[in-house]
Amino acid sequence: MVFRTLYRTILGPDRTRVLPKALGRFRVPAFAGLIIYGFVWAIIGSATYVDTAYPAEATKYGDGWWVLIFLVTLGPYVLLIWSPLYAWRVAAPAFYFVSFLLDGDRAGAFQYWTALPLLIGVAAFYSREIVVTAALITMAIVPFAEPQRAALAFYVPLIVAVVYLFGSRGRAERELEEERGSKAALEERARIAREMHDVVAHHMSMVVVRCETAPYRLQGLSEEAEKEFAELGEAAREAITDMQRLLGVLRTNGHEPEREPQPGISRIPELTRPGDEAEVDVDDVPEAVGLTAYRIVQEALTNATRHAPGSRASVHVHKNEGRLDVLVINTAGGPSMGGGSGQGLVGMRERVAVHGGTLTVKATEDGGFLVRARIPLGDK
Repeated sequence: MVFRTLYRTILGPDRTRVLPKALGRFRVPAFAGLIIYGFVWAIIGSATYVDTAYPAEATKYGDGWWVLIFLVTLGPYVLLIWSPLYAWRVAAPAFYFVSFLLDGDRAGAFQYWTALPLLIGVAAFYSREIVVTAALITMAIVPFAEPQRAALAFYVPLIVAVVYLFGSRGRAERELEEERGSKAALEERARIAREMHDVVAHHMSMVVVRCETAPYRLQGLSEEAEKEFAELGEAAREAITDMQRLLGVLRTNGHEPEREPQPGISRIPELTRPGDEAEVDVDDVPEAVGLTAYRIVQEALTNATRHAPGSRASVHVHKNEGRLDVLVINTAGGPSMGGGSGQGLVGMRERVAVHGGTLTVKATEDGGFLVRARIPLGDK
């Protein structure tokens, strides 16, 4: 357990982008402030070294070690934008290095004020085991350069504890958000499976009908051929029954079976609102692909109505190099009305992924929004 915690703290991967998400729209000024803070202390550290090591020749910039001090001080603050944990990892060995170059009194203060923001970043976003390990290592580093003022190190756990407690709510909210996202993805996959059931069942029913009518449509069939068609029809009938059982497993509590046929690509123009434009120049696509295209356009226009009321949208659906391109662009609109589950994009990604396609969603330069799905058509 101890070795695993050490590994996670010192060497383990950190794939989260917690700081940009937590800062939201304030991330640019916050990052600028952090870079300026690191830049100032990098200048202080390098200037202190030059003044201490070569006081009589300070204007000659010493022997060049000041450049390395500058880089190892500023570097972690640049990494802080991507990962507080990575920033702290780079800074920790740098503290030891700087302590050998600066005198004890100045090195202690320098390390303390450059380490503190990095450790606060770790305490605010990471698990208790990682925070405690990082704090203990930092406590060992600070008095290394300034043993006569080692009491400074004991402020570290106090500050870390306060920041960790304040960050607990954010961590719980992120975990809840991730759990909701996973649940929404599973629910969307079940919904896709229920809709795909109708498409597949339609094809299987056609197989049954063709097999059962083959002896009447095809003259001169041998007894073996008629038996083969009968067996194929029975197998297709059993497959439909199995799919119906599977559909019962996927049906959520209170969900009623859908009686209407699943919509296809030909019904996409029906989704448009007054003032919208729709250009659909294809109709011979697989039913499953047509259903996916319909749902993509439906969700995109619903989002435009909800989050950009008064906007206008253009819908373009066409074939392009063996794939179906679905493009929905809406202009800027009024203030968002809110509402919705917040998982619409998750659903669109899941639907496109079923066919091995790609989904692009992004804001446009004029304040609108773009949704583009590229869905392979296979051999169709």
